[in-house]
Amino acid sequence: MTTLDVSTQLYKALAHPARLRILAMLRGGDLCACQITAALGLAPLGLAPSTISSHVAELRRAGLVTERKDGRFVHFDLAKDPGARSTLRQVWRQIESDAQVEDDADALAKLRKIPLEQLCRGG
Repeated sequence: MTTLDVSTQLYKALAHPARLRILAMLRGGDLCACQITAALGLAPLGLAPSTISSHVAELRRAGLVTERKDGRFVHFDLAKDPGARSTLRQVWRQIESDAQVEDDADALAKLRKIPLEQLCRGG
């Protein structure tokens, strides 16, 4: 891939509100796929699990998110790459006071208290 291809993929990944929300959620630490799905799947504008999966895949392809399997759970985290971190710092400055991002943080605080076994089976 050329530098132009890499840059295009990066900015394409950042060009969707759901992907920006996922990145903002991961700022607080790694999350299980179920936690991301629960946070983004909330009514009234909830996203389907398959749509969320596509968004996470786009972030992974762009090098912004990493994936780790832990038994039957898949965890996602922000990439540790310095270039990715630099880009993400710019994103944080732009979205840190967004009402949706703040609502997501509140929802995640509650979701993190639910055991993964319960959350991931739909409890």
